[in-house]
Amino acid sequence: MHKYQHLQHDGQIIDLPVGKVVCIGQNYQDHIAEMSSITAPEALFFIKPSTAICPITPFISIPSDQGAVHNEIEIAVLIKSELKNANERQVAAAIWGYSLALDLTLRDRQAELKKLGRPWEIAKGFDNACPVAGFIASSDIADGQKLKFSLQVNGNARQTGDASHMIRTITGLISEMSQHFTLQPGDMVLTGTPAGVGPLHKGDQLQVQFDDFFTLQTQVS
Repeated sequence: MHKYQHLQHDGQIIDLPVGKVVCIGQNYQDHIAEMSSITAPEALFFIKPSTAICPITPFISIPSDQGAVHNEIEIAVLIKSELKNANERQVAAAIWGYSLALDLTLRDRQAELKKLGRPWEIAKGFDNACPVAGFIASSDIADGQKLKFSLQVNGNARQTGDASHMIRTITGLISEMSQHFTLQPGDMVLTGTPAGVGPLHKGDQLQVQFDDFFTLQTQVS
């Protein structure tokens, strides 16, 4: 496995431990539609363990024996101080910065588990299931709710996202998360994926773009 440490985009080490990843599903209406999902008033939260986190470059590794592995590009938020039953003002003060991450998903395994009515963490929390890029400090981002991002696969546009299209805002969903899970320094929050999920294959060339902050190339191995 890759050795992972939270980094700034310029490569400087961020002095925070590596914690869990708390994710929200179904936070973009176009993705809900493409998955033919049934929505509910309650947010869909799930957790990836710290062992799922890895650098997004120079390559990402996917399992070869568990069916289709789908891309889900998302804005990642790094938490710098504890949040428990927090309001949105407290959430905003606790954000170290923002980046992009892939919520890699074993789609076939997830579908099987859903049919059985079982939890599907093993389809989301496997080793290397959360490749993440370096973070941009929140002080350098005027408005996290206006961030735009995209993913290309082999030169073709796969996903395009705009944080202003989220069903739940970034600070709102993190506040809601904190009612259920205490968020600790070094935890990451994934904020949902837009439409365009699909299978990745070994040898695929990926490009991720995070607004005007960075564009990165990586490949699937």
